[in-house]
Amino acid sequence: MIGSPLDLLNGLFSIDLEVALAPEPSLLETFLRGSIMYLGLFFLLRLILRRQSGTITLSDLLVLVLVADAAQNAMANEYRSLTNGFVLVGTIIGWNVALDWMGYRFRFVQRLLHPPNKPLVRDGRLIRKNLAEELMTEDELMTQLRLQGVERLDQVKAVYVEGNGQISVIKAEGAASGEGGG
Repeated sequence: MIGSPLDLLNGLFSIDLEVALAPEPSLLETFLRGSIMYLGLFFLLRLILRRQSGTITLSDLLVLVLVADAAQNAMANEYRSLTNGFVLVGTIIGWNVALDWMGYRFRFVQRLLHPPNKPLVRDGRLIRKNLAEELMTEDELMTQLRLQGVERLDQVKAVYVEGNGQISVIKAEGAASGEGGG
């Protein structure tokens, strides 16, 4: 039997604060789950999405959303408490800040978190092995070069994929920006 409209409104807007604020599971378990999942996903994504880390494509965004959804249950053990939610969010943000701080303070952590650049072109010649390691085609590289005003490889002294995923271009001496005859 359906109750009165007032009973319906009371049911929709009633909040059991004891359930909403009671940590379930323990806050320590939430912290540990959040830490393990954050660090595991961070290093997994660092290894897999290195080139794409500088720019997020639609497929990268989809992967991140799906990973977040898949990891949610492992991180939170299907928590219902706001307290656990805040602890989990705080844990993830805390690890992000802590890793940035450690990378700033300790050189070996910096190298781990932000890999060194990798040359893709040297003196106008492709380094195909490095392109293959980055899963980058010659067409993709040429797109990046054109975005920086370079039309031909002979106009380039060096091209690197940086640790943050960006592509940097050092033009050869005498190579005028945006000019080319080919």
